[in-house]
Amino acid sequence: MIKKLQHRNLQTANKIRVVFQASYAIEAKLLKATDFPPLKRTLENFIESNTEFYGYFKGQDLAAVVEIKHTTQFTHIQSLVVHPDYFRLGIASKLIEFVFKHFDSELFVVETGVDNGPATKLYLNVGFIEVKQWDTEFGIRKVKFEKRVKKKHNFS
Repeated sequence: MIKKLQHRNLQTANKIRVVFQASYAIEAKLLKATDFPPLKRTLENFIESNTEFYGYFKGQDLAAVVEIKHTTQFTHIQSLVVHPDYFRLGIASKLIEFVFKHFDSELFVVETGVDNGPATKLYLNVGFIEVKQWDTEFGIRKVKFEKRVKKKHNFS
């Protein structure tokens, strides 16, 4: 089940952060990163964030989180994290499909580390195309993907 998370609630923000920390610890290893900014994200940052968070639940467990920044121009998947206990169950794909259906955008954008093979494979499999690569100040090479779709219009 996917539902919107009330990230301003301390308990909810802490659960979100736990999933982020577990998932990003794995990504940091994939990227061979010694200084990985997502692992430094504070609890307060989640609580004060102007983004939206949606969680994927397996029973009572928060198994994965997608963080979205939506504007009139595009929808940016800021973060897509799956707790390692729930890797390889198709949860990330389900969250991306949820984003495509839930947000009425012509452009979807996501970024990851170039050496994050599982994420790159996922994004390419759901129709994203690579548009840019660059080096960060933290020594990580990143890649940006975009997916353009025809906007859904409601005429009711």
